[in-house]
Amino acid sequence: MPPPQIPPPLRPRPSRFRQLLGSKALLMLVAMPAGLLLGLLAAQSLVPVFQQGRGDQAASLPGGFRGWLNSEGQTILLLGTDVGGGNTDVIALIKVEEGVTDVVQIPRDSYIEAETYGPIKINALYALGGIDAVKQEVSTHMGRSIQHYIVINLAAVRQLGDLLGGLEINVPKRMEYVDNSQGLNIDLQPGLQTLKGTDLEGFLRFRHDEAGDIGRIERQQLALRALFTKLGRPETLVRLPAVLVMMGKQVQTDMGPMDLGGMVTAIGGTQLQTKQLGGRPFDQNGISYWEADWPQPIEASQSTDSTDSTFKDSGEKQSSEKYGDETYSREKYNDEKESLRQPRGESPGKSTSERFLF
Repeated sequence: MPPPQIPPPLRPRPSRFRQLLGSKALLMLVAMPAGLLLGLLAAQSLVPVFQQGRGDQAASLPGGFRGWLNSEGQTILLLGTDVGGGNTDVIALIKVEEGVTDVVQIPRDSYIEAETYGPIKINALYALGGIDAVKQEVSTHMGRSIQHYIVINLAAVRQLGDLLGGLEINVPKRMEYVDNSQGLNIDLQPGLQTLKGTDLEGFLRFRHDEAGDIGRIERQQLALRALFTKLGRPETLVRLPAVLVMMGKQVQTDMGPMDLGGMVTAIGGTQLQTKQLGGRPFDQNGISYWEADWPQPIEASQSTDSTDSTFKDSGEKQSSEKYGDETYSREKYNDEKESLRQPRGESPGKSTSERFLF
């Protein structure tokens, strides 16, 4: 009688990110020489939602991914969190349609009356209620259902800059600020320079000037453009495997490999339109807020005829936030909620309303 057959041990199931890497590797072998496509695919995967109209340079993935983009389009919520993971320093809503990708960046100081938490800044939602709370309120205020989300820790941008040897950015002004609670020590001179490490993080997070949060949004756009330029250089390709591994640890999303591949494919051939949600600043008890012009159901989309990929100039001066860059807490939420129940004091100046409806 032959000895019983012992089945081989089960192989451990690969992690989701390793599965994603495996899927990408297969696509590379199918589509074109592995080294070149790795660079193209990695560059798209890292910053697909902000790709600056580079559809002619985008890698084309197999047709099986093309079913991701349906006739209604796909809407993605993008959040960029600070080092502590509590504050959402970047809040953007992206709609991908045939031929067009629209990105609307929502100022983090935007005042909302949340269904669960009452009057509050929109950037407090993630710390208080997680991704579900943010999705619910952004969907309600923007008038769109949200199919997917991506959460990126802004520390990843600093690490990415280090891996790529720094980003070349023309710093527009003198920047100086210290916050020991956040480990921030910003000391930058104006002019063209290569930023990496803590200098790059400081540039992305600085908001302590007359422009406040609006100025920070504009500086983040400068850094993203520098990142795209860096990723497009041939000498960057050899560093991209390390970049992919690093990003797998810093990105949270509800999309699997097939969805991510579909998103990359869909966005690759579109024209990008980026906008900032219009509005005006106001102060309440020494705390600054942004009274956003949320989309209106009638004629709201008629002012979105610009195809320029730069942010709209706010034309306003916004005071610094009382709480600086500290992580949002329940106590601060309660303090702000109480202050907002009192009559508001409007900041002087011209309204910068610009409404968007996808």
